[in-house]
Amino acid sequence: MEVKSLFDKAAYEGILQRLNHLSADSARQWGKMTAAQMLTHCKEAFKVPLTSKPLKKHPLSIIGWMFKKVLYSDNPYKQSLPTAPNFIVKDERDFEKEKAEMLSIVKAFHEKGAAGIGDKVHPMFGKLTADQWGRSMWKHLDHHLRQFGV
Repeated sequence: MEVKSLFDKAAYEGILQRLNHLSADSARQWGKMTAAQMLTHCKEAFKVPLTSKPLKKHPLSIIGWMFKKVLYSDNPYKQSLPTAPNFIVKDERDFEKEKAEMLSIVKAFHEKGAAGIGDKVHPMFGKLTADQWGRSMWKHLDHHLRQFGV
């Protein structure tokens, strides 16, 4: 699998196209989330590089650096990996609202660009370069879009 960057126009447009093919009825291939819950989960992940204030370090951040490369390497994420508690969505969500907000947040990330995102600190994995952010955010979305067959 080739990991792309959401800062790349073609990769960004490909993700938008896939998001637009996602529906409330898209069947998950693995995991427990509905499509709407997955969108909410992914929106929360985007808030990490888009926030202007530093986030509280995760207790396991002292070893997070050992796993950092997994975020943006060409190896796909394994199915049904454990999710950080603050990214778990259990309540029902309005699919159309979540989809519109997801499209908006992906656009905001892409438009900010590598220079706008810069080197931000991930609460678990430490400092990431803009390139690592672009690749890791694409990889995370790709993982969940594949989870729902798009």
